[in-house]
Amino acid sequence: MDSMVSALAFAYFLAKTSGGSAKTPVVPVLNIPRAEFPLRSDSAYLLRESGLAQDSLLFRDEVDLRELHRAGRLALTLVDHNVLASADRDLEGAVVEVIDHHLQERAPSVSCTVEAVGSCATLVTERMAQQAPEILDRQVAQLLYGAIVLDCVNMAPEAGKVTPKDSKYVDLLEMRFPDLPPRDALFQSLQSAKFDVSGLSTEQMLLKDLKVVSGGDLTVAISVVYMRLEEFLRQPGLQQELCEFCHKHRYGTLVAMTISFNERNEPFRQLAVYSPSTQYREQVSRALERAQTPALDLSPVGSACGDVKAFRQGHALASRKKVLPILKDFLREWECSTAPCGDLDDLGELDDQFDHSCCPPFEEDARPRRFSASRHHRRPAPEDEDTPVPPTPMNSLVEGCPLDNGLPKLSAEAVLEKFCKMADERAAEDSSRGGQ
Repeated sequence: MDSMVSALAFAYFLAKTSGGSAKTPVVPVLNIPRAEFPLRSDSAYLLRESGLAQDSLLFRDEVDLRELHRAGRLALTLVDHNVLASADRDLEGAVVEVIDHHLQERAPSVSCTVEAVGSCATLVTERMAQQAPEILDRQVAQLLYGAIVLDCVNMAPEAGKVTPKDSKYVDLLEMRFPDLPPRDALFQSLQSAKFDVSGLSTEQMLLKDLKVVSGGDLTVAISVVYMRLEEFLRQPGLQQELCEFCHKHRYGTLVAMTISFNERNEPFRQLAVYSPSTQYREQVSRALERAQTPALDLSPVGSACGDVKAFRQGHALASRKKVLPILKDFLREWECSTAPCGDLDDLGELDDQFDHSCCPPFEEDARPRRFSASRHHRRPAPEDEDTPVPPTPMNSLVEGCPLDNGLPKLSAEAVLEKFCKMADERAAEDSSRGGQ
């Protein structure tokens, strides 16, 4: 919701203050496909209550930003994130401004307003109040008000989200527009809509609030799931559905962060790490368990799914916003440490190292796609050009060649696990020789 409201309100601000014309319109673009918007039930509720129709929104799959950029007709302002996804790096030259409340990853090359407040909508409200207070009408105020109140968990200090600046601008909106919905009632309605997962499939629950990070050959999806972990793990056929979800979207690992609140709006968090690859699952889990900035205080809990490691998160104020930098740091180290090793003679055995029992094989022309962490919207990077396989020399002592029909079907997970296994075996052999 914060991204949607920030985009709508700031586009309105720019349209009113920048002297734009019909030839150079200011348009808010929501960086998700239109088909995914119904999963954002809290956003749909706030739009409806604010008198805005979903049909008036523009989504990423409905506008060709690259064509506009090539034509020299695109200027981008990023809200609620400060770096582009890797798939959108070719649009970097069009970025003119950033407004965000996450950890700053962008070099100061354009105008940046990046501040650790509870909601990006707070920073948009501040800009409007300081530079053009006359354009702030009740409809825009209700959008901003709803986003801030929801993101800051009804301004409750116990939730660890609200900052003095968030409180300042919520108070300003309430003072200027006393007929706004009562804060408690609005929060409860938005929170109920946000946590309503009734009728959603496992895939829809995971897509509802998803961000993605990548490094090297490993892509990690991080989903906020709005139920207790025990309830999530008890779903029939969950492991099969998790496997199919990761296979479909080309994720090597899924981190599910569940959240619920008590009557004092104090969060209770649990966390699960899923991967069909033992190597991925163990490495990601270890990175989260060993994290110090912040320390998550993870305690293992039981899981009926063999490919899921489950934890209770003692540091309940560490939201996904604080977990993402931990995973980004891990993936940077991972990318530097996963150089291939081993002999090509062993390639034929690699596929045996990965359990395909829960997932169908990759399609013949499917290749893993890479994603970036700049925001929760998933955007595949342009795929590499096909590299032709050189002809395999024939052995004069045999009839035909074992690779006449092409290379064996391999997966990135299988390659990684096999290489790591060979490296461990060689290290053990070297140690054994050294002791003789």
